Amino acid sequence: MKKRFETEVIHNSYQAEEHQGSLVPPLYQTSTFTFANAEQGENRFAGKEEGYIYSRLGNPTVKILEDKMAALENGEAALAFSSGMAAVSAVLMALTKTGDHILCSQGVYGCTFGLMELFKEKYGIGYDFSQMDSVETLENKILSNTACIYIETPSNPTMKLVDLEMVAKQKGIPVVVDNTFCSPYLQTPLTLGCDVVIHSATKYISGHGDVIAGMAVGRREFIGQVSKTTQKDIGGIISPFDAWLLLRGIKTLPVRMDRHSENAKHLFEYLKTHPKVDYIYYPGDPENKDYAIMKKQMKTPGGLISFSIKGTKETAQTFMNQLQLIKIAVSLGDAESLIQHPASMTHAVVPEEERRKMGIENTLLRLSVGLEAWEDIKEDLDQAFQNI
Repeated sequence: MKKRFETEVIHNSYQAEEHQGSLVPPLYQTSTFTFANAEQGENRFAGKEEGYIYSRLGNPTVKILEDKMAALENGEAALAFSSGMAAVSAVLMALTKTGDHILCSQGVYGCTFGLMELFKEKYGIGYDFSQMDSVETLENKILSNTACIYIETPSNPTMKLVDLEMVAKQKGIPVVVDNTFCSPYLQTPLTLGCDVVIHSATKYISGHGDVIAGMAVGRREFIGQVSKTTQKDIGGIISPFDAWLLLRGIKTLPVRMDRHSENAKHLFEYLKTHPKVDYIYYPGDPENKDYAIMKKQMKTPGGLISFSIKGTKETAQTFMNQLQLIKIAVSLGDAESLIQHPASMTHAVVPEEERRKMGIENTLLRLSVGLEAWEDIKEDLDQAFQNI
């Protein structure tokens, strides 16, 4: 009998009796594994016998994490990587070749944009952006050589949403979804018809700001292909210790996401009517044109809010410098509330003209709402507003 998510996140994909009865998954901190004899080594390298060879090719602690993430995302298999960008690059390299085309949602993480530029310059792989707000808009951007569709929803940092079911109906084109902002607790793209899910596990999966990691989840055949090629040969693998830290963090994912979401809702209500806020991006805003999509495919609006301050870039930076509780940092999903200036930080690599098309103005700030008492976060925002 399938258990509820809150139970699955703690108990699935791990059998204590298989690990000396250890309640907590053991940390297999080893680079290599011994063979009983030469013939066993030969058979494992030939794929005739299951077993561990070398931690770049597989590790028991990492395998527990991969099995758990596959189950939570309703996928057949998963791979853990050394970073979110290692996962993004491995998946996109596996799906494309010279002369292919990638269609992206309008607005992606700055380093993802940088990767697209690298693909274009070095390997002749083109890319385009689309609002993906209707079937017609989407189909107008699909080319005969479009090898995959790449989506961030909510997008970074403007919280733009894409209807995943609508996009997934484009038969024959793999759909890759960066699910970092939601985690599998709030959104499961594979159940909506998409093909591959990617996470920067550094964020909500970890939840403690002490790991750099990535995940990819999908069908067993494709994940196996990535494992044997772009992960194995390029080598962007996660360390056993980092996998162990993620296994520790993920147990509290539902509790944390509920608190992040609850706090964000309170702060949205405060920021929405603040006289010094020009506009606000938050999936739970009933006035947001994507609100119906949020209700359809997300459990809650999540823990991120982007808002533009009235004034200039200097006004926005002065506001950030006045904050005392909220930390200036570019990550998200941590226990601490974090704020950053996308135009000069996470998306600085994106040319200004392209940033503006994405909706990233110089006055835009992205707030990752932490687990503190929301009233204290509000008071910190309030005193910072009073000092600009």
